[in-house]
Amino acid sequence: MADPTPDKPIPPTTLDHTPTAPSTAATLIAEGFGTFLLVLGVISTALFAANFGVGETGTSLGVGFLGVAFAVGLTVVAGAYAFGPISGGHFNPAVTLGVAAAGRFPWSKTLGYIIAQIIGGLVATSIIVLIGLWGPTGWLEAAQSGGFASNGYGDASPGGFGLGSVIVVETLFTFLFVLVILGVTHAKRGNPAFAGLVIGLTLTLIHIATIPVSNTSVNPARSIATAVYGGVVPLGQLWVFIVFPIVGALIAGFAYRALFDGTAKK
Repeated sequence: MADPTPDKPIPPTTLDHTPTAPSTAATLIAEGFGTFLLVLGVISTALFAANFGVGETGTSLGVGFLGVAFAVGLTVVAGAYAFGPISGGHFNPAVTLGVAAAGRFPWSKTLGYIIAQIIGGLVATSIIVLIGLWGPTGWLEAAQSGGFASNGYGDASPGGFGLGSVIVVETLFTFLFVLVILGVTHAKRGNPAFAGLVIGLTLTLIHIATIPVSNTSVNPARSIATAVYGGVVPLGQLWVFIVFPIVGALIAGFAYRALFDGTAKK
């Protein structure tokens, strides 16, 4: 009977190797691509498809607010499953700061993530501008004069809502969004397999509820990406859509950590 022990050790197969963590460059590229996908999806839908076909009769073949809301949700789902395993799938400076406040992400890495997200968003809107250059006569000029799907308040709000309303909406709904993210991705109590779907559907709901108020930001990278092509008014109001989503996210992060991640008393 042959000796079952080989003379030489068998080289390990690929299944024997422990997967290595993604490099810093890989995580930043994934965040950039994910944010690019999100912004490209939602802003393309808003500018190309939302009001498509509106003519003198007022009949529209477009997808409207509901279609835009689902577009952003679908892009988040796709990005979460495609890039989430590499970078965590933030795609939003407010989310990055919120999960850092919750103790789930190193503060030292937040700046790199935020820069990657802003770049990804700007590349997306720049490509939309490039498409518009070869679009129907006057399309790009009309898109820019209409604000380029930017966020806004007062006359720049789709429903004419004022600054106070927009501050409440952007703070509150970003707070709720980050709470959902922290809950569904919790290491012990969450459900990672469905996290991307839950997060995408939550963002869809947020857009359905708030597009008429502020054109829905809850994401400073998205707001920056459109404001740079939207003209003076969106740029002048941009601070609101940077400050208050971040405020809501930070409150959510610190609150979740204090309320749900504290050590239980015996």
